[in-house]
Amino acid sequence: MIVTLGVDHHAVELKKSVIAHLEMMGFEVIDRGTMDTAAVDYPDIARKIAKDIRTMKANFGILICQTGVGMSIAANKFQGIRAALSMNEEMVRLARRHNDANVLCAGSDYTSPELLNAMLDIFFNTEFEGGRHERRLSKIVEFEFSKL
Repeated sequence: MIVTLGVDHHAVELKKSVIAHLEMMGFEVIDRGTMDTAAVDYPDIARKIAKDIRTMKANFGILICQTGVGMSIAANKFQGIRAALSMNEEMVRLARRHNDANVLCAGSDYTSPELLNAMLDIFFNTEFEGGRHERRLSKIVEFEFSKL
């Protein structure tokens, strides 16, 4: 399985831990930056991760910025992306079970490397439940093509 990863300048150090953990889990990682602490615009990073998923270069994505909010907003603008900002393990579990999230977003200022590794374990080991959630996801997909 291939995971595409993008961070802003606030999360460069955390990214190293994420890559090590993902590789330990057996994933191939596409590192879309940023590579240093020089300021970057997080929407540009989110676009790269969305493109990797949309073009099937990757199965899942991870986005990290200072709060995780900007990355999740930006990523969710792209068709087929279900980016879930998660602050704890239960949010990750429900994002996968109920929402079939394909991008995990986190905030570097609010997520320790240990917590993020636990969240990654849950993200990649939790399946979408389907059932009643399928109907709701179908409505969300309809929104992607709606003009309101």
